[in-house]
Amino acid sequence: MKNIFISLIILLSFSASVSAQEITAFKDKDRVAFLGNSITDGGHYHSYIWLYYMTRFPDMRLTIYNAGVGGDRAIDMVRRLDGDVFSRNPTVLLTTFGMNDTGYFEYNGDQPEKFADEKVKESYDAYVQMEARFKNLVNTRIVLMGSSPFDENAVIERNKPFKNKNKAMLRIVDFQRESARNNGWEFFDFNQPMTDINTQFQKDDPKFTLCGTDRIHPDNDGHMVMAYLFLKAQGFVGKEVADINVDAAKASVISSSNCEITDLKKTPTSVSFNYLANSLPYPMDTIARGWGFKKSQSEAVKIVPFIDDMNKEMLTVKGLKGKYKLIIDTEEIGVWSAADLEKGINLALLTNTPQYQQALRVMFLNEERWELERRFRDFAWVQYNFFQTRGITNLNTREAIELLDKYKSKDGWLNGRRDLFSKAMFPEVRKVWQDELDMYLSAIYDVNTPVQRKITLILTK
Repeated sequence: MKNIFISLIILLSFSASVSAQEITAFKDKDRVAFLGNSITDGGHYHSYIWLYYMTRFPDMRLTIYNAGVGGDRAIDMVRRLDGDVFSRNPTVLLTTFGMNDTGYFEYNGDQPEKFADEKVKESYDAYVQMEARFKNLVNTRIVLMGSSPFDENAVIERNKPFKNKNKAMLRIVDFQRESARNNGWEFFDFNQPMTDINTQFQKDDPKFTLCGTDRIHPDNDGHMVMAYLFLKAQGFVGKEVADINVDAAKASVISSSNCEITDLKKTPTSVSFNYLANSLPYPMDTIARGWGFKKSQSEAVKIVPFIDDMNKEMLTVKGLKGKYKLIIDTEEIGVWSAADLEKGINLALLTNTPQYQQALRVMFLNEERWELERRFRDFAWVQYNFFQTRGITNLNTREAIELLDKYKSKDGWLNGRRDLFSKAMFPEVRKVWQDELDMYLSAIYDVNTPVQRKITLILTK
């Protein structure tokens, strides 16, 4: 109850700023690229956003690309625009940077303000190049996004914060916002809403943070919060999975939303009907996914009101007395009182329903897709942050791997990607991986179509 109360306070505190930064919802056949640094590269927020579209709009054929590379600044993103981003022909390009642009340890040095000025100017100068490239794009909608924050206030053992780093990041957010305004592009800021959430929860728990144990990289719960904020800005608050409202006493459908109710029948001890929804409930992963992550996606519901705002599959039945067993198809779901059923139960919270189990298939396929896509992002890191900076574009050579081996002992990140690169340098390997990615998408769009369910309520003793 306390967490719910806090979430409501937080919602009121930042809802005005988010609603003022509305992002156009994606449409059928959109090709969406999320350009960013390691928070995008190794993170889940874009995958969670796509999962929402996969389950809420099963007929929509949307493609979302992870175009993040760990460690990138704006200037690094400029260097890979052609090969890594524009080559995908995105219809929507979302861009975020600022964490690496603003630097780190120097904020605790002798001249932090001078350092901040220099880093913000470097980022701005690089962004001017990016902005010019974006202006030349045809049929691509541009969305600039302020970076998730660096959390300076969380109490984290053996982790001294870089004082005022996030203030420098906010200066980058400011010129992104101004650029979007000047160019007629869309803009959304992750920084302020996430900072507001951190501030509110830290009043009761000083160790709380959405930004991970390093103050930089959100864990899975933080990425789900980011997905929630993004989807909220796209206007999906109040969009239910489905809403079923039945009067059992009159054997009639009072109302239905985003679903079809047919063949309603009533006996002295039961009521039943066929239920075909247009959407699936949004499944919540309870496992911490990704390297170094310790929290699960599902933990985000303690922080933001995602369930109430975007994941309601309500079953409301009036005119009953006693207790009733709910059966969907042949699965016994649970027992509820007539009063509970008249108030309404949210089927999206029940993981044993056939429709939730169907949604889980989509979630796990999407997670496997995410894991496989990560191979391409690690390959991109080597390609653009190592080889391209040395003027090497032909990676399908023995000389390339010999050069990598020459430097790997000096760079742990490079060494960690050596085995993957030794495979991915060959185009035949990458093609098989891409074919596998396409197979995952095909499977997702095969299993995400809602099917008709039989709902039965049986009076129990």
